[in-house]
Amino acid sequence: MSTKSLHNALRKKLFGALLLLSTISIAVSAIAQQTNVQSGPSNLSAKLINIESATNEPFRFSVTLRNGTASARLYELKADLPMGWQVSYKIEGSQVTSVNMEAGKTQEIAVEITATSTAAARKYIIPFKATSATQTLSLQLEAVVKGNYGSTISTASGRLSEEVTSGAHKDIELEVRNTGTLPLSELEITSQLPAGWEASFEPSKIAKLEGGKKITVKASLKVPDKTIAGDYAATFNLSGNNASGQAAFRIFVKTSVLSGWIGIFVVLIAIAAVYVLIRKYGRR
Repeated sequence: MSTKSLHNALRKKLFGALLLLSTISIAVSAIAQQTNVQSGPSNLSAKLINIESATNEPFRFSVTLRNGTASARLYELKADLPMGWQVSYKIEGSQVTSVNMEAGKTQEIAVEITATSTAAARKYIIPFKATSATQTLSLQLEAVVKGNYGSTISTASGRLSEEVTSGAHKDIELEVRNTGTLPLSELEITSQLPAGWEASFEPSKIAKLEGGKKITVKASLKVPDKTIAGDYAATFNLSGNNASGQAAFRIFVKTSVLSGWIGIFVVLIAIAAVYVLIRKYGRR
């Protein structure tokens, strides 16, 4: 074989070897990239693990679940709660109890925890788990109960019925009470009354009412003239920041004494007129 032919053969073998090495390098790089995506650590994390709320407001956590394995996994969701507490899990607005995760994927989970109304004001540790056939991922959430909100509106005696004369007004003492442990603010009382009736309140607004405290509000109820005697419904509503309540009154409207005498007088006049007509024309 000539020297030129030998050089050409060596050149072809060298080119083939370089091409093979290049192909292997690209394949190895692709496999490495795929492995890096899929084999990252599986974990649970949360943007905030400590949330403070009242007992009648839910604790809302945003949890991120990552499947770092090389295959799909079905994770069951579970939270260890104090007695009587409730939990729900949502993904994109839909309620779930488990989530099917593709390899290397992450998923945001909305965890909503509701305490009982009697929960003591303190910090509660809530263990949260995502469990598959081969993995158990854990995260400790902290729910800090700061107290509770509660409010009522009624009277001191609890009596919700009154009498009022047509065309007159009636003063009713309402009792607004903060039955919770946290302060209430921006309280206001409004009314739902029969047509033509009016009501005013003193004070008309309550800026703040501390937990366990109460305040008396005078409601002045005005009934229009010529209101027909009978039973009527009047409702007083309490509203404000974290406050609500309702007092439904039965109002009995009676006619005035003067109106009664006027009615009797009109009847007597009518009887007298009939008598006169009978005497005058009855002889014919």
